Amino acid sequence: MPDTVTTAVVVNDARNIVIKWTNLSDATGEVAVKKFDTTNPIFAPSPGTHLKIWSIAYDVKNGNLRVLWEATANQDCFVLGGFANVVDYGHFGGIIVPPGLAGATGSILFTTVGFALNSSYTVTIHFKKGV
Repeated sequence: MPDTVTTAVVVNDARNIVIKWTNLSDATGEVAVKKFDTTNPIFAPSPGTHLKIWSIAYDVKNGNLRVLWEATANQDCFVLGGFANVVDYGHFGGIIVPPGLAGATGSILFTTVGFALNSSYTVTIHFKKGV
């Protein structure tokens, strides 16, 4: 039985996208699972690599969560875990796809690390479309 996961698009307007993800693990875990696909037509116009992470709220229990930029060689954006937190990056214009990251799409992937039975995460990311 796979992990129990949910995705909820909270806001999707001309400039903002807010998505909330949850996971309750059966110890299967996730490896480079695409959680936010910038080419999905519901997010038109596609923000692609012009996407900015404006803020992130998270609660990761009994493990860590790697949040990655999708690219030829995926690159860590954050490693979350240990405690609940809210971090606001808007005061300096947000976190962007690293310039020069080969094959970058702007899409976001999740990989769980050390997740055992009943490990969990709740992550809400507020994105700004830079287009």
